[in-house]
Amino acid sequence: MEKNAKTIYLVDGTALVYRSYFAFIKNPLVNSRGEDTSASYGFSNTIMSLIRDRKPDYLAIAFDTRKATFRHEMYDAYKATRQKMPDELAEQLPRVREAAEAMGIPILEIEGVEADDVIGTLAVNAAAEGLNVVMVTGDKDFMQLVDGKIKMLSPAKNDLIGEDGVVEKFGVKPTQIIDLLSLMGDSSDNVPGVPRVGEKTAVQLLTEFGSLDQVLERFEEISKPSIKKSIGENREMALLSRRLVTIKTDVELPCKLDDLVFEGVSAERAREFFLEMEFTRLVEDVRHASEDIETPVNIVDDSGLESLMERLNSCELIAVDLETTSIDPMLAEIVGVSLAACDEAWYLPVGHSEGPNMDADRTLDALKGLLENPSVGKVGHNIKYDATILRRYGVETAPIVSDTMVAAYVLDPGSRGYSLDKLADTELHHGMQSITELIGKGKNQVSFAEVPVVDAARYSCDDAFTTLRLETALRPRIENEGMNELYEGLEMPLLTVLMDTEMHGVCLDQPFLAGLSDEFATMMADLEKQIYAAAGEEFNINSPKQLGVILFDKMGLKARRKTKTGYSTDIDTLTALVRQHELPGLILDYRQLAKLKSTYIDALPAMLNPETDRVHTSFNQAVAATGRLSSSDPNLQNIPVRTELGRQIREAFIAPQGYVLLSADYSQIELRIMAHMSKDALLTEAFVNGEDVHKKTASHLFNTFPVMVTDDQRRQAKTINFGVMYGMGAYALSEQLGIKRAEAKEFIDNYFATHSGVSAFIDTTVEEARKNGYVTTLLGRKRYVTDILSENRNVAEFAKRTAINTPIQGSAADLIKRSMIEMSKRLREEDIDAYMILQVHDELVFEVAEDQVERLTTLVREVMEGAMELDVPLVVDIGTGKNWLEAH
Repeated sequence: MEKNAKTIYLVDGTALVYRSYFAFIKNPLVNSRGEDTSASYGFSNTIMSLIRDRKPDYLAIAFDTRKATFRHEMYDAYKATRQKMPDELAEQLPRVREAAEAMGIPILEIEGVEADDVIGTLAVNAAAEGLNVVMVTGDKDFMQLVDGKIKMLSPAKNDLIGEDGVVEKFGVKPTQIIDLLSLMGDSSDNVPGVPRVGEKTAVQLLTEFGSLDQVLERFEEISKPSIKKSIGENREMALLSRRLVTIKTDVELPCKLDDLVFEGVSAERAREFFLEMEFTRLVEDVRHASEDIETPVNIVDDSGLESLMERLNSCELIAVDLETTSIDPMLAEIVGVSLAACDEAWYLPVGHSEGPNMDADRTLDALKGLLENPSVGKVGHNIKYDATILRRYGVETAPIVSDTMVAAYVLDPGSRGYSLDKLADTELHHGMQSITELIGKGKNQVSFAEVPVVDAARYSCDDAFTTLRLETALRPRIENEGMNELYEGLEMPLLTVLMDTEMHGVCLDQPFLAGLSDEFATMMADLEKQIYAAAGEEFNINSPKQLGVILFDKMGLKARRKTKTGYSTDIDTLTALVRQHELPGLILDYRQLAKLKSTYIDALPAMLNPETDRVHTSFNQAVAATGRLSSSDPNLQNIPVRTELGRQIREAFIAPQGYVLLSADYSQIELRIMAHMSKDALLTEAFVNGEDVHKKTASHLFNTFPVMVTDDQRRQAKTINFGVMYGMGAYALSEQLGIKRAEAKEFIDNYFATHSGVSAFIDTTVEEARKNGYVTTLLGRKRYVTDILSENRNVAEFAKRTAINTPIQGSAADLIKRSMIEMSKRLREEDIDAYMILQVHDELVFEVAEDQVERLTTLVREVMEGAMELDVPLVVDIGTGKNWLEAH
């Protein structure tokens, strides 16, 4: 499509009405008057989304009429197989037209002419006038019109389909679609095609002969006798089909292109109609659509750089966004930089393959002065990514005063995502361009460097400008919710600490991993033999379906549940079957080895950065709803530590020459926080006196002296101590301890009888969650648990368990974040040759010079044990070693 040209969107109204109606066929939408509104709502919602997301310059909707067309005259059976429009849908058509009129969109209907031909004529005429054309339809017939200026947009997938998309979909070019349909026919329109020729055969014929005319002329050359015979006998049927499927592009239209200019939704008329129809959400969409702000776009060149920097250096706040060549901040190269302040946005192109680039060195020097200016606050969306790249280019981004992704997370940590386009939609009702529209996806994806500067500027400026608007929208809410201290005092300072940690990275013992890979491969080969022997035959061990047949059909073991594809063979199922047969246990062992080998042992060496020769994980602030950090690319927080095999992987993380690793792990932190928050006398006493808390719990549960507590009793007490924080019931406890449910219930009852503070804390927390709709941590982090009032028992019980656990686990997360911030500050102040390299749940790992271990140990203990004042002491276990396993 031509850059900078205006775009006309032509909607296949009839197809959209059918699609809207059948989308709600199982659960029709009915308003308070008893009126079925399924079709009119689906239609209106799609059109409003199109307007919001695509911002059409021209817009029209075409409908079929009831009068027969020239195709019916040509072929009596044309569309004869189609079922009559359901009466329920026919009754809604007037409302659909009202909806279009209320939104201010022209409707095109011509008696005796199909909507396809109206759209086809408009598409060709508009393209000839220099417009880009988008046909909004899922009908494959329209693919015959697709070319450099005409594309299709499927309402179902919201994906633009161009010439490459047609080839990918059908294996032929748009110019061959008519011939393809002529050969294969079209059952939806009852176009006959050629008997015995399906889609696959039609594509093969067109690939070989090029066109329908050539197929008909040279049919004797067709190798397959049955196809050759059918083509020879049905020549006229093929030609008739071609006339039927060919969309007319010369219909006499009742309007001019200028009549289809779209000037925006008729807000008042649309609002009145949507209110009448009770389309509440669309009423809001209309309001916000009329308020949406167009993103200003300014492309900067070398001559305008100095004046722009002078202007921006006088601003209090600017938004920053980079366009790069990679999603890995340790490898990405800068293609362009967008900046936004006040009501404007600018794009600085420095690395595009073609187009007007600025001098990169001069631009970065200017940016350095701006981004390091302490009087100019910086805001971004996931700004840690941008700041990491800029630091690699020698530019520090400071002060970072806000990250809109983190701000949205703090406000609602239970949300399903904090992407910029999603927040723009939900918070600003502003539709943003998808990155895939610019760079494509899959095998057709290109580097951002290949995106034309004009398109890149529009996209990138929208990112920076929207981020600035989000900051304006979210900041007052953070203050109103009383979360300013959590956001500004904890999450924002943590952001730069995480960046330091990520950029330093971790060393790997590559020879050790190579040896471990061979060792695991040998163990897996041995297990394969044992598995085949236990099963009595060879099968695909990685196939749940084949395993299910072996376990349940052949061996007759009792299946727990079935999935759509067969028996479930997940870890819970296999674990429950271990006592019945040796095979499930062998499979579990094999799966553990396979997962560790593929996820870590073989994957980690490939993730070494070629410049630093270290692994650089990413710590994510806006993922876990409890406030915990998560780790990705690679995920170093999920390496198993309770199994010998998992612990071996930790041995691969090493210190460089002259350094050692120091691990500092909070001891029983969640139980200590429970003791503090619940004021439970037994727990508090145990921690204050330095007693074994699990042994003390066991002594009360089993009514015996602590010295008489057995290892098994201590194990059971430990399970209960931790389980109650997660709302564990009798069933779950019985499963974990391998005891009867009645016995498990008795254990729990006895626990709450002796730990009345814990019992009261749980009751109070649940009661407040039901009253407020949320729970809070010690530092005021909120997590919403509105499902606790659900009438669905399972949903409500899950929310209840979440309400009980979140204040404990969330407070532990806040604690270690506070420790990380203070440790980073003190390491700089005291000039210790040490670096924080990992955070894993309640553990911090440092890389420290051998002669600085004692200093760091003292500092770590002071900072971590003093990070929060509780009723019970905080205790940190510290160890050192040349590798992570040895240090832990």
